Amino acid sequence: MPPRDKYILEFRGITKEFPGVKALDNISMSFRYGEVHALCGENGAGKSTLMKILSGVYQPTAGELFYKSKKKVFKNPHQAQLDGISIIFQEFSLIRNFDVVDNVFLHREPSNKLGHVNRNEARRLTEGLLKELDIELDVNARVGDLTVVQQQIVEILKALSVDASILIMDEPSASLTDKEIRKLFDIIRMLKAKGVTVIYISHMLEEIFEICDRVTVIKDGQYIGTKDTSDIDKDGLIRMMVGRDIENYFPSLPGKQEKVILQAKHVSRGNKLKDINFELFEGEVLGIAGMAGSGRTTLAQCLLGIEEIDSGEIIINDEEQHITSISQAMDCGMGYLPADRKNLGILGPMTVKENMTLANLNAYLAWGFLKKHEEIKDAGSQVRLLNTKTPSIEHSICNLSGGNQQKVIISRWLLKKPDIYIFAEPTRGIDVGAKAEIYKIIRDVANEGNAVVLISSELPEIIGMSDRIMVMNEGAIAGFIDQHVSLATEEVILSMAVGHEYVL
Repeated sequence: MPPRDKYILEFRGITKEFPGVKALDNISMSFRYGEVHALCGENGAGKSTLMKILSGVYQPTAGELFYKSKKKVFKNPHQAQLDGISIIFQEFSLIRNFDVVDNVFLHREPSNKLGHVNRNEARRLTEGLLKELDIELDVNARVGDLTVVQQQIVEILKALSVDASILIMDEPSASLTDKEIRKLFDIIRMLKAKGVTVIYISHMLEEIFEICDRVTVIKDGQYIGTKDTSDIDKDGLIRMMVGRDIENYFPSLPGKQEKVILQAKHVSRGNKLKDINFELFEGEVLGIAGMAGSGRTTLAQCLLGIEEIDSGEIIINDEEQHITSISQAMDCGMGYLPADRKNLGILGPMTVKENMTLANLNAYLAWGFLKKHEEIKDAGSQVRLLNTKTPSIEHSICNLSGGNQQKVIISRWLLKKPDIYIFAEPTRGIDVGAKAEIYKIIRDVANEGNAVVLISSELPEIIGMSDRIMVMNEGAIAGFIDQHVSLATEEVILSMAVGHEYVL
């Protein structure tokens, strides 16, 4: 029997203020029973803050929250979870050394009549949830040994084990392959069929139109509007999010490339890389495409000295280099934006300014003293250049949204000014407005004569940004799309990526 009130959740006038910042300003919106509802907005719009209020992480400064027609104040995440509200953050909250069962029932282990933990019952319940979702997974497996999508399934099992009525998913597809995304969508549809309301936070507009029933946009902490996905198109949604049309989403390409800045000759690394040969020219963006496990990340790490090559040569500016560390790679004129922003990119305890200037610290030293004025001036200039949303350059980078953290890391290398930029998934978790800004920066960097290696799982990004495309398959180069790059399609790239020969 359907509920008498069609809304499972309502925000009424929610405001949240932090020292010097109003993160949310009088937000009012509602969510229906059993719908998949997208929550969109630029980085720093307030999406995560709003969801943290719902899940008990934060308390609102003003306003009210109604859940199943009752006014609620969740004082902590555990309280919200017990009431049926679960959140899956972009960075999972799993204990990697525990198995699946222990993670699902952490701090909520079923017990027997004597009060002892009943592990058999926990295993039975976990297996029952997997059967309900029609998923095969070893419940005794160590979570650290699972794939990203399997870890996401464990997070979903945790939510369902407390009979969740609302499941919040924050950028759930950010680290998934296309095949894994299809599986995720199947699970979401099953949850919807069971009456669970899914709040889906994503910058991937194609996904929103495929899986979501409605979409709400917030901007600068304020409610902009809610639309049925059937009543709006991609361009209309972008206009709601950024307040304008985005023209020239992918910047125009430069002229011809002449000088080779980097060469890889017969580079191999175990079974991960097999006889890699390519040239990188000054002033070009070389896109590297391929499926997960194709060797793209390993290639980047070998160029940077993070992994050591078994054989072959890496030549930079006509000199062979034996690079064994990131610092050595930097000395050779390379900069690296890693795909794993949280663990390999930002330095959490440090400020925005310190994260920006770290790679170029020697430029701010004189006689052993730090030239703070120049450091502050350059960091402030980068904040304005990239439109980075932060209360100040002295603010902890941990407190910024993921997209703004990404901008800080890009600023780090813009200040360092390497000759070769290696960008891995530079716009992952970035809103459409910020994507256009980052694309312009990448093109500006190339137009200044630098070279860019662009590793991306987003094929429209690879096609739109690259002067040449190198496609990898199982550790080898499957082929290049060079003078015909304007004719490249996702079908062509995917055919090459899975080992099918394709001639343009």
